Amino acid sequence: MEASQVVETVPRAELIHEHIVEIVSDSGEGAQKAGQTFGSVSARMGNGVWTVEIIPAEIKPPARSPAGASGIRIRLGSKHITNMGDQADLVVAFNEQVLYSRIANGAYKSGTVLLIENKWRNDPVAEIQAQYDRALAEFRENGLIVHELPLEEACREITPNPLVGKNMFVLGMLCHIYSRDLEIARSEISIIFKRKSEKVVELNHRLLQAGYEFARESLDLQYQVPPQVEQGQKRFIVTNGNTALGLGVMASGMELVSMYPITPATSASHYLADVFHEVGGFVHQAEDEIAAIGFAIGSSYAGKTACTITSGPGLALKTEILALAVMAEIPLVLAIVQRGGPSTGLPTKVEQGDLLASIFGEPGDAPKVVVAAATIEECLHFVVMSRRLAETFRTPVVLLTDANLATGQQPYPRPEPSTEWLAPPIDQTEWDPTVPPYDWDAETGLSPRPIPGMVGGHYVLTGLAHTNESKVAYDSKSNQLGCDMRSRKLAALAGTLKPPKVYGDPEGELLVVGWGSTLGAIEEAVDRAREQGHKVSSVHLRFLSPLEPGLKQIFSRFRKVMTVEINYSDDPAAPLITPDNRRYSQLAWLLRAQTLVDVDCWSVVLGAPLQPGMIHQVLLQRLASMEG
Repeated sequence: MEASQVVETVPRAELIHEHIVEIVSDSGEGAQKAGQTFGSVSARMGNGVWTVEIIPAEIKPPARSPAGASGIRIRLGSKHITNMGDQADLVVAFNEQVLYSRIANGAYKSGTVLLIENKWRNDPVAEIQAQYDRALAEFRENGLIVHELPLEEACREITPNPLVGKNMFVLGMLCHIYSRDLEIARSEISIIFKRKSEKVVELNHRLLQAGYEFARESLDLQYQVPPQVEQGQKRFIVTNGNTALGLGVMASGMELVSMYPITPATSASHYLADVFHEVGGFVHQAEDEIAAIGFAIGSSYAGKTACTITSGPGLALKTEILALAVMAEIPLVLAIVQRGGPSTGLPTKVEQGDLLASIFGEPGDAPKVVVAAATIEECLHFVVMSRRLAETFRTPVVLLTDANLATGQQPYPRPEPSTEWLAPPIDQTEWDPTVPPYDWDAETGLSPRPIPGMVGGHYVLTGLAHTNESKVAYDSKSNQLGCDMRSRKLAALAGTLKPPKVYGDPEGELLVVGWGSTLGAIEEAVDRAREQGHKVSSVHLRFLSPLEPGLKQIFSRFRKVMTVEINYSDDPAAPLITPDNRRYSQLAWLLRAQTLVDVDCWSVVLGAPLQPGMIHQVLLQRLASMEG
């Protein structure tokens, strides 16, 4: 069916301005690919989109089990979408068992439409038949609107192996239900399978068409989601955060990423390995995390600032050699895609647990710049910024993202690259022999950077305490001076920063402070509270070391200040917890120490992105307690 024919069906569609869709299956059935493609199609049609992958903790979990739920959530709307939203409006499930974990996570509501594969009703195993019947009875009792559909049977008309291709059939169903342009969907499929044969591409096109026609004939469901209001002539791209990281590496002019595979950061290296060579860069897959950062630091020392990408456990392994980069003042970009911890923790789930480790994780005083991207677009631009900061201040820069940003997709304005983003050529002018390797400016702590390839620019690099001549020194004066100068660089950077913007009124009852990927959910929750007449505002921090200026003054204009984070804090009402022993969430801890303001906190470690409705309820509770 051509795009023009799709338009003809739209007038009978129900006009809506937002919907949340999930596709849930066993691992390996292609639900994520179907959802990503549906999100890309919707974005290309002008809708706001945010996707969240549903990833089991195990690589190969048991089939037909709640713990094995794999899939994706797609939130699309007629406005800019910044987070995954609350309960889903429609879910496509390949079996009934995977839905239990989603229900336990509060993913659905009374009235959620469930389109479920019905082959289990006649499964040869009696217990599976019974499980299916019991589950559907429970779903209906809980208010889900259940449609049992012969998905695999319909796919067999196109392919003898419905397990391979059922996801594209479901994509076709969703394209009909949400009045998507099939030509755009076909082009997305062609891109996805560009490395496959024409026969594979054609088969998936047929499955897409079959799913579309199946939904048109079998379901009385069709919606139309108008596009966002046009914003001039802006062009948009759709990527996840890890792809944006890779784009940022290339846009920054860095030519090397050295990393060891680790969930959820690995797809950044997969993307770069596919395209980096086209702009003269290369990916070095090291034998372990320590070798990866060592390789990157070697490149940076030689004049080509490099990047290494990891997650929390990788940060732990890189700690000692990261401290070397601080002591030796070697530029480096270290991107950390955060996940649940400690130890192996929740390798596929989101958490914001590496903030304090990033700032304070080395032995001794090891000041470094730490920034956090709050959007997928910032994952790109902050790499460019990080490279420039690393070279300007001759220091490592830690860029924090997380699994929510890494795997989520969102459209954002296509960046217009600038030569100012690029790393300058290596300085090969002759080094002034009268200038020491660390010619610290007493006010800023900054020093010009000799490059070993420069005439006279070679020097002995050491991780030991040293003088400005890079000579090993154990005397008290030299050690104190080195610590002073390395710290003063952060003060110099802080002097260039502006206070963060307050979202909402500049004063009121409650101020919510966040960082990282919680931005959209926090601001949506604040909007809901403000619509109810509450004096609530928020601030979202990007610079965490050094902190952005003016925080104490901003905090003073609100009765109460609290952080909202995805890391651990003690519930003040929990057994044995007192005001004296309560553990605060990580940003709250940092803000309390820096501002001496009694910053409260609310945080959870559910392994899932925060929902705006959840935050909204917390804000109402805090406001009520303030009135009491």
